[in-house]
Amino acid sequence: MNTVSLTDQNLDDCVGVFIKAYNQPPWNYHWNFEKAKQYLSEYMSCSEFAGFILYDEGEPAGAILGHKKTWWTGQQFMIDEFFISPERQRKGYGKKLLDFCDQYAAENGIELLILMTNKYMPAHQFYTKSGYINAEQYVFMFKQLL
Repeated sequence: MNTVSLTDQNLDDCVGVFIKAYNQPPWNYHWNFEKAKQYLSEYMSCSEFAGFILYDEGEPAGAILGHKKTWWTGQQFMIDEFFISPERQRKGYGKKLLDFCDQYAAENGIELLILMTNKYMPAHQFYTKSGYINAEQYVFMFKQLL
């Protein structure tokens, strides 16, 4: 297994894994290639973007996309997307990619990793086992307009 930076050259690999991960249970989304590529490209256009794709024997296995943020205490890294190919889930690939993200943070003076997940999905337990804690003081809010 090897992890490399996500670039325009390997974005299509990332899009393929993204679609496989999210277009089946438990998410059951309906991403097509064009919209998924646009969605992930929008993250990549952020000036503080950092993303990584994990390969196993030359095949894309998963990815993390995020961005650095400045906070009064120092640098933070917000994980915007994290996904593993369904056939590689529960086999250590996710842990390997999160460990890489930890290493990236340590090497870049990032003091805090932040992410958002659905507490009713299996990923919540995975993040808890990986040392992430619930920030009970925060509330995710939205306003439906259409």
